[in-house]
Amino acid sequence: MSKEPLICHRCGCELTPGSGGLWFVRIDAVADPTPPDLSAANLLGQPADEIERLIRQMAGHSEQELMDQVYRRLVIHLCNRCYRSWIENPTG
Repeated sequence: MSKEPLICHRCGCELTPGSGGLWFVRIDAVADPTPPDLSAANLLGQPADEIERLIRQMAGHSEQELMDQVYRRLVIHLCNRCYRSWIENPTG
């Protein structure tokens, strides 16, 4: 049983685990955890109505689609050269 080779996500070169020439980069993206700013008018409404509205809004979406709206984890593999340039300017 052969393993798929690891490939640098930027330049495409083959990476060899254990050689010291590769980086595993974990990216955790989390939606804004700040609670919403609720006005007095919001608090006077019917909570059950708002919950039902939110449930209807989520209908038709898979559990994964809904989860992806609040949290994503991604692992990328980079060679040393690509890592050095990426870490200095990750959005570049």
